[in-house]
Amino acid sequence: MRDVPTPNPTPAPGIADAELRSLDAHWRAANFLAAGQIYLMGNALLRRPLVPEDIKPRLLGHWGTSPGLNLVHTHLNRVIKSRGQDAVCVWGPGHGGPAVLANSWLEGSYSQTYPSIGRDADGMAKLFRQFSFPGGVPSHVAPETPGSIHEGGELGYSLSHAYGAALDNPGLLVACVIGDGEAETGPLAASWHSNKFLDPVHDGAVLPILHLNGYKIANPAVLARLPAAELDELLRGYGHDPLYVTGDDPMTVHRAMAAAMDSALDRIAEIQRAARDDGATGRERWPMIVLRTPKGWTGPVEVDGLPVEGTWRAHQVPLSGVRSNPEHLRALEAWLRSYRPEELFDADGRPTEQVLACVPEGDRRLGATPHANGGLLLRDLPVPALEHFAVPVDKPGATQHEPTHVLGGLLAQIMADTAARRDFRLVGPDETASNRLQDVYRATGKAWQAETLDVDEHLDRHGRVMEILSEHTCQGWLEGYLLTGRHGLFSCYEAFVHIVDSMVNQHIKWLRVTRTLPWRHPIASLNYLLTSHVWRQDHNGFSHQDPGFIDHVLNKAPEVVRVYLPPDTNTLLSVADHVLRSRDYVNVVVAGKQPTFDWLSLDDARQHCARGAGIWPWAGTEDGEKEPDVVLACAGDVPTLEVLAAASLLRRHLPDLAVRVVNVVDLARLLPKEEHPHGMSDPDYDALFTQDKPVIFAYHGYPWLVHRLAYRRTGHANLHVRGYKEIGTTTTPFDMVVRNDLDRYRLAMDVIDRVPGLAVRAAPIRQLLEDTRTRHHAWVREHGTDLPEVEEWTWEG
Repeated sequence: MRDVPTPNPTPAPGIADAELRSLDAHWRAANFLAAGQIYLMGNALLRRPLVPEDIKPRLLGHWGTSPGLNLVHTHLNRVIKSRGQDAVCVWGPGHGGPAVLANSWLEGSYSQTYPSIGRDADGMAKLFRQFSFPGGVPSHVAPETPGSIHEGGELGYSLSHAYGAALDNPGLLVACVIGDGEAETGPLAASWHSNKFLDPVHDGAVLPILHLNGYKIANPAVLARLPAAELDELLRGYGHDPLYVTGDDPMTVHRAMAAAMDSALDRIAEIQRAARDDGATGRERWPMIVLRTPKGWTGPVEVDGLPVEGTWRAHQVPLSGVRSNPEHLRALEAWLRSYRPEELFDADGRPTEQVLACVPEGDRRLGATPHANGGLLLRDLPVPALEHFAVPVDKPGATQHEPTHVLGGLLAQIMADTAARRDFRLVGPDETASNRLQDVYRATGKAWQAETLDVDEHLDRHGRVMEILSEHTCQGWLEGYLLTGRHGLFSCYEAFVHIVDSMVNQHIKWLRVTRTLPWRHPIASLNYLLTSHVWRQDHNGFSHQDPGFIDHVLNKAPEVVRVYLPPDTNTLLSVADHVLRSRDYVNVVVAGKQPTFDWLSLDDARQHCARGAGIWPWAGTEDGEKEPDVVLACAGDVPTLEVLAAASLLRRHLPDLAVRVVNVVDLARLLPKEEHPHGMSDPDYDALFTQDKPVIFAYHGYPWLVHRLAYRRTGHANLHVRGYKEIGTTTTPFDMVVRNDLDRYRLAMDVIDRVPGLAVRAAPIRQLLEDTRTRHHAWVREHGTDLPEVEEWTWEG
């Protein structure tokens, strides 16, 4: 059995005592500031004894993880400054806000970002008061925090964000502090495998720092309780070479941490040198640090006779009764004075020279790095002219193409045009070719650093297509990539993008907040291409049929979210051109990969997408001199096909009926303009859908979403929506729409049922339509294919 690593590596020579004392002074100052933010609203520098009025009325925030984060920040400062290293840090522990705010204030980046909070006594008082206070700042590392690219409020995504930030950033070090609670989550467990995709030639380096302080809110942390040998085997199994720093004596831990940091960065530099200069192609073990320190280190050891430091009781507010309990107040003052603030801050409340000795300057400060404000680095994406990719459409419905296959050619050109600058990535869970985007492989391969076999295709150590069968990891990679100033697209089966529901929540919240921060520059939008969708899961069946991601996204901040349902190839190209150029949005594009009729030329598609929703005059039978008798509306490629087929049936059987066909590309157009920037005014909506005529709406997803979007409209009582009713199986394409009552025959029957006077007059036609549906049921079960008149249908308008 392999020897268990010693907890504390032998310190590297050259770490002078004076430098260690300076590091300790910085760390103590950060600890003092972190604790002060949780408790104090007055008397920030303890120039007099504490009184209850100095204490916040509501004590919020989390102390337990802060001392460890302060240690990491202090030692990152040292190596950044001494090596001239560009770096960013992802702070994974969810409750590390006080620490990161404290350090950004110490280094001056906080005051630079928020000039009203200076780096002096008055600024310190404001820093303390605003923390978790009404009108102040959140308790987590948030968009408001300089240097952050990761919201600390939800756990599991720090390491994938870190790797996303490192991709195509060859000079960047991305440190990532992983809390031992976060390390128990599924997304974090999967993201350890990101090191199999990191290209040491073109990418930067990620330094994971696993912070084991032993406890979560109320329970022990799993990794912290593993025997040392088992933990070492686990981390080596993930492909890392762990360095261990353990202890509770500050100076001993400082020495060990300095040595570990130096060893890790030396090893990273050697791996990158060998790959870049010598052409080494072997997959190396990247270093990581395992930091084991007590939870709530340097805080109260015991409160009310119960142990606190090193236990779960240190997680949040160790002393909770400070305003009302004199013993707690005395204990708090003793705790804060233990950091000797009089040595750390001068008479004006400014950090002393010793405290700031380790702090980098300018953009190398962790709170000032432009890599954490990616819009500063963002360049326009070279999206080529769509004319080179658009399909010719001489008349609607005469030809068919696979929309995503055509889009793949556009993406391949973007890949080619960004080959030198390397700022565009395509991510997805093992589905690029399945989603018909395989043309991108003409320009780049799939990133891969692990073993390659002769049978493998398109694997490339320097590739920019990222595939791993973890939607969480794909999402995290892309978010980290976008937040650091690059562009990308997430391609996914529609049903399984739900796996990242919670992650997209956080990203939308992030974007919504950053829009209110003038210093945050806009970043490239998070773009989803959802294909292999609900209506064409012929062989996978019910488990792969779920269009509800749209519902989830449209519940979110309207200034951020956009949903597009292009009905054919050229509209998909037009939508893609728009979303790939956009900033600060989450764009959801739902498009089929199967052969689809071409309805619009490129020029018509552009105009239609600009409107977001509009009448297709060629598809209906209204004469323009009077209102239509009925509106057939559609959103989505399959619903559009069924509506046009229904319109064709009505044209044949009821030629005097005035039918209007409306197609919706931008789903938010259905909302009132007061509720969404893309929403329609009531007059515009009424002009399109009428105020009092029946509207039969064939929709890609769950019907109630359309009702929710349009419930305030005058004509809502006349709106009848057909869509997915959670009825699915492995069956034919047309049988799927029949099972969910979205088929052309049902839509035509809905018209007969709802247009006044038609129910009696068109009864024979309705019966014919019903009989066709009955014949369909028998046919598919006997032949396994759709009715010939369905399979062979073409638009005859």
